Amino acid sequence: MDEPASATGGPLRGLRVVELAAIGPAPYACMMLADLGADVIRVDRADGARPFADWHRILDRGRRSSVALDLKDPEGVAALMRLTDRADVLVEGFRPGVAERLGIGPDVCRGRNPGLVYARMTGWGQDGPLARAPGHDINYIALTGALHAIGTAGGPPVPPVNLLGDFAGGGLFMVCGVLAALHERQGSGFGQTVDAAIVDGTTSLLGMVRGMSDAGQWSGDRGRNLLDGGAPFYAVYACADGRHVAVGALEERFYAALLHGLGLDPADLPDRDDPANWPALQARFTARFAERTRDAWADHFDGTEACVTPVLTLDEAADHPHLRTRGTAPCFDRTPSGAGRAIPEAAVRP
Repeated sequence: MDEPASATGGPLRGLRVVELAAIGPAPYACMMLADLGADVIRVDRADGARPFADWHRILDRGRRSSVALDLKDPEGVAALMRLTDRADVLVEGFRPGVAERLGIGPDVCRGRNPGLVYARMTGWGQDGPLARAPGHDINYIALTGALHAIGTAGGPPVPPVNLLGDFAGGGLFMVCGVLAALHERQGSGFGQTVDAAIVDGTTSLLGMVRGMSDAGQWSGDRGRNLLDGGAPFYAVYACADGRHVAVGALEERFYAALLHGLGLDPADLPDRDDPANWPALQARFTARFAERTRDAWADHFDGTEACVTPVLTLDEAADHPHLRTRGTAPCFDRTPSGAGRAIPEAAVRP
């Protein structure tokens, strides 16, 4: 069988998505769908109010257009229904029950368009004791145990910006659910409601750490484990200029390359496989990395297998040649995708 010809626009080209404007994970999910080629129309509030509009606008990337609707007005609801009647996916990020009170819940929308995938993004989920409670990324990851696991030894938990809950456990988890529902629709002909909750996605992301804990390979003490900075060969070190390098020399050959690059003789060091030796090893590595600047170490280890990289600022990362080459969307050989559309202007009223 001959392979189909290549096409531009991404693998989701032709997919129609209606997005009810929100903040954080739902817009990020729609940005990803747009990056993959979906045709996304954002529905904004009629009064034009958009929290965090200035610095949140990057998440609006890729929308074909935006329209302002008053969903408390029957005419606004009717206009939304006309959009969803022709859509494959509807994305909303209201608290549970709000869409139903507005008359735009999944029963109404899917009753008119049985093939619609109705995707719902919340922190706690559509049901459960906390379903109607307010919250943000820090609250959701706190309850899952993820926040407790992040931080230095002897210090408090450290919020990982809002990457873990909002965008990984929330936005990407929703994209996964939407794509799964669309795949199932190919056979059944029917859409379904996707209940994507940040607590669910974050708990899923914790699967390996929980497995390590169950196996006795993960301590409840922060900063004392293999992947949380406790292991001296998987940690961050300060350099002579106050900047930092990240070390990820987990495997034996990478660890050997690290020691070689640092000019340390393995015979003079304690066994790294015994966590009791980690503080002594970390002290040796700390002293050595403090002898040169970050960029000097980056140049020194460039091209080696030591898995040592500079810790870049956001501005530095934006200019890094590898990141500039790769882009931000998954790469496909036949249906290349990417951030093809600019951020749309303010919503227009129909």
